[in-house]
Amino acid sequence: MILSLMSPLSGVLHRIETIPDPVFAGKTLGNGISIDPTSTTLLSPFAGKVIQLHRCCHALTIKHENGLEVLIHIGIDTVSMNGKGFTTFVKVGDLVKSGQRLIEFDADFIAQNATSLLTQMIVLNGELVVEYLPRSGNVIAGKDNALELKLKLTQSDKIKSKNGQKLNSEKIKIINPNGLHARPVAVMSAAAKNFLSDINLVRDGKSANAKSVVAVMSLDVRFNDEVYFEATGDDANFAIQKLSKILREGLGESAHEEEKSTKVATTSREDNQNLIYGVTASPGIAVGQVFQIRHQDISVIEEARDVHAERRKLDEALDQAKVQLGALQSSMTDTSKAAIFAAHEEILSDPDILLSVDFIIGEKKTAAYAWKTAINSFAKNLASLKNELLAARANDVRDVGTRVLKLLVGELAKTKIVLPYNAILIAEDLTPSDVAEIDVSRVKGFCTVAGGSTSHVAILARSFGIPALAAIDPKVLEISNGSTVIIEARKGVLRLNPSANDIAQVENEQLQNEKKRKEDLAKSSHEAKTIDGVTIEVAANIGTSTESERAMSLGADGVGLLRSEFLFLERSEAPTEDEQYEIYKKIAKSVGDSPLIIRTLDIGGDKPLPYLPIPKEENPFLGERGIRVGLNRPEILRAQLRAILRASIAGKVMVMFPMIANTKELTQAKAILTEETKKLNVKPIPVGIMVEVPSTAILADKFAPLVDFFSVGTNDLTQYTLAMDRGNPKMAKYIDGVDPAVLRLIDMTVKAAKKHEKWVGVCGGIASESIAVPLLIGLGVTELSVSVPSVPTIKSQVRNLKLKECEDLAKSALMCESASQVRDLVRSRYVF
Repeated sequence: MILSLMSPLSGVLHRIETIPDPVFAGKTLGNGISIDPTSTTLLSPFAGKVIQLHRCCHALTIKHENGLEVLIHIGIDTVSMNGKGFTTFVKVGDLVKSGQRLIEFDADFIAQNATSLLTQMIVLNGELVVEYLPRSGNVIAGKDNALELKLKLTQSDKIKSKNGQKLNSEKIKIINPNGLHARPVAVMSAAAKNFLSDINLVRDGKSANAKSVVAVMSLDVRFNDEVYFEATGDDANFAIQKLSKILREGLGESAHEEEKSTKVATTSREDNQNLIYGVTASPGIAVGQVFQIRHQDISVIEEARDVHAERRKLDEALDQAKVQLGALQSSMTDTSKAAIFAAHEEILSDPDILLSVDFIIGEKKTAAYAWKTAINSFAKNLASLKNELLAARANDVRDVGTRVLKLLVGELAKTKIVLPYNAILIAEDLTPSDVAEIDVSRVKGFCTVAGGSTSHVAILARSFGIPALAAIDPKVLEISNGSTVIIEARKGVLRLNPSANDIAQVENEQLQNEKKRKEDLAKSSHEAKTIDGVTIEVAANIGTSTESERAMSLGADGVGLLRSEFLFLERSEAPTEDEQYEIYKKIAKSVGDSPLIIRTLDIGGDKPLPYLPIPKEENPFLGERGIRVGLNRPEILRAQLRAILRASIAGKVMVMFPMIANTKELTQAKAILTEETKKLNVKPIPVGIMVEVPSTAILADKFAPLVDFFSVGTNDLTQYTLAMDRGNPKMAKYIDGVDPAVLRLIDMTVKAAKKHEKWVGVCGGIASESIAVPLLIGLGVTELSVSVPSVPTIKSQVRNLKLKECEDLAKSALMCESASQVRDLVRSRYVF
């Protein structure tokens, strides 16, 4: 069913995500549309009943006969006007016609006393909406549609559907060797949901909703059982034909497919039963005991205050869970494993579960309580079945249930995890905050199914010096706690069931590594000078005010990258100029006469700040981020630049602009810096840019006259060059900073810089990677900014290299066809 909402005002339509208010833009109240008004009389967008009118007269809610509730909110921050400038023509309980006058307002008065005149039309009970279809451009009040909504079936629609024809299919014999278990049922359920008719699957007189994965599995349909469909509704005939056909064909499984896949999988496991492969996220080797990061017991609050708010919470949690499962599904190269997560995704939209949850919420219970209750009930029902395979699916239901429940309770679900010593942590995924909260003294390594070598968690792991694997095979989640394993992160392998000899070899290697680490540390204050006398600066990447002191104690030649985001995160308002100045000054003093390169705020639509709302973008990595955010919000950039300039008197401070893609962006940023330099009457400071997008490297000869230095951010440069999202689990294993395409862009940057006597550094992940160091030096990079723990190791490595050999290596690497060829080339000449 499609419902059209007429525009209540004349004006220009804007997507709700783009307005400058975090509550509306973040859809806290619900989804909808925003209007920049040119008229001053608010009209009703449809016929309905006024169910709420705010005492300040700036907002009211109208209810449609189908139950849809729409809030219209005039202006932003107009509640503070206490009703001044507004005249109402309706009261609560009034029935209104479409286009009827509701409120008049004084636009000039509001413009002078409120943040904005932008008026929002918001759907409060979004659980009734399947899809939002916002219009755009200019509209006339009462004539043009502003928003169309594709609604779920109303009760009257369902009655009409049931009044349609009722049909039964012929009996169908089940060919699936394991009966109708989760995966084939998920295929059938997804197909059934495409029809409006009520559809049941019938076996031995018992019927189940064919659109419900859980209900069909509860029928316990086995191999060779006979079943049939019954459908009631206008499209019953089409539904019967389609579903009967796919069921006869095995719902994506052949009669022998399960047996084949089992044999193939068994062979594969026998060949590599003790090796599980992943991607190196942080190098190193360790022996430890498995500790699975799982959160099972989640307490919930039972009673709810606002039923509508609870339903919105549930919708949001289900949407987030679908995104998570979609990412997991994409990461599976084995289609049978991907199908498991596809079945999990079907459970999220299971009509029987959702109906049960909705009923419980209707009894004034919280979404978390309702979800937990319904899931436990359905899981218990499945677990009681005699069919062992179907009974095991109860775990799938519980797994999906836990995923959604975590999202529903949010912070309440977070409990302090007490780790055993020598733990190898294994998890589906770990967030940066997870890693930050872990007691690293007890951790020997970790493995995650999600993520990749350039993820932020990988960066944190390297900063802690913990070996880590990412994008690893999901079967690691099945390893029992306490199992002894060896993580060989540099090889991308987790070794199961190690022998005493295996462990002894690792322990010996660890002793040798520790001996070398101590030797490197003892010489960490020495210059990083190649055998043939070329000095390479080895600086540190830091992300907090305390890391600088540790970096300098480990022999860093300065700070090559200060990620200033730490000052802006986890707070409700932007840091003041003075706050920033004090922190930058403190770091500058700790660095002394060595350089301190401060990168200006680098955020985007993928990680917006509550006080700095950024419109939701389809691809935030290609939208407003990096320097673009600062240029679009110059007050934020100016305050930061002033703080950096003031701190420059305390040390050798430089500024670096992120995500520069063209010379216009750089010129604009430098103009602001020049203005603030003159206002403060301080000396100019060196200016550099990050090379993170291919255009910057390609146009390096145009940028070189405008900057004092370049710093290559290989993490982003790699993902933009290879068109692979570094946060996409499926792509993670293919993203490699030593890909010849990336190396050629670095080569272009260095050559252009040398012509203008400018230097080039690398602050991305590969600067900390031993295999990449000779390549970068050979390309002409003169500064490596690495993770703090890597400083002594990288300096030691540089001292054992010859520039000429590095240059020859780099030339050969530029001619390679793939990153794997490059790595093999380097290994053929150096031992790591």
